[in-house]
Amino acid sequence: MPREKTLQEPSVGPAIRKRRKQLKLTLQALCDKSGVSVGYLSQVERDNATPSLGTLAQISAALNVGLDYFISASKPSDGLTRAGTRPLFALDDSSLRYEALGADFPGSEMSSYILHIPPAYVSETVSHEGEEIIFVLEGEIQQTLDGQTFAMTSGDSLHYSGNTPHAWTNPTDRTARILWTGTLTVLNRKGAIELPELSHKQNA
Repeated sequence: MPREKTLQEPSVGPAIRKRRKQLKLTLQALCDKSGVSVGYLSQVERDNATPSLGTLAQISAALNVGLDYFISASKPSDGLTRAGTRPLFALDDSSLRYEALGADFPGSEMSSYILHIPPAYVSETVSHEGEEIIFVLEGEIQQTLDGQTFAMTSGDSLHYSGNTPHAWTNPTDRTARILWTGTLTVLNRKGAIELPELSHKQNA
């Protein structure tokens, strides 16, 4: 039987399973990447075995997270971000700017960002599992879903399945800002470029 856990002790096994499924890895694939046996990892995911720090470090590396992702007990304040203090960051070769709103605690399934979309930006068309909600905070965008285009301005929102091919553009000469929330971790900040000196009021 799974052992009882103290109030502040993180539940490692279910968090490993959720992270593995987020990355669409089979149990065998994670074992191959981490060097841990299938039988043992299965026991860990069911909370029937507790990995050593060394083994957990191997699993963490294979899941592209730090060791503290699984062993740090989250506090309510960990999920708080404040306006004006969130650094802007960008991914390599992208003109989009991001502000992370969501907290990266074990088992979390939602991601949320404020996207700063530059003038004349055109995204690629993508589709993936999960769902998304976008809310236009400022400016104007054109969101395309499965070939149908919606003109959206400040205050407009759209909720759709990630499986629907989708893309957006900013057809104006001013930066637009949208609130993006999704059920999948589709953006990994690993390899991102932080832009701490970039003003949050680019279009002021």
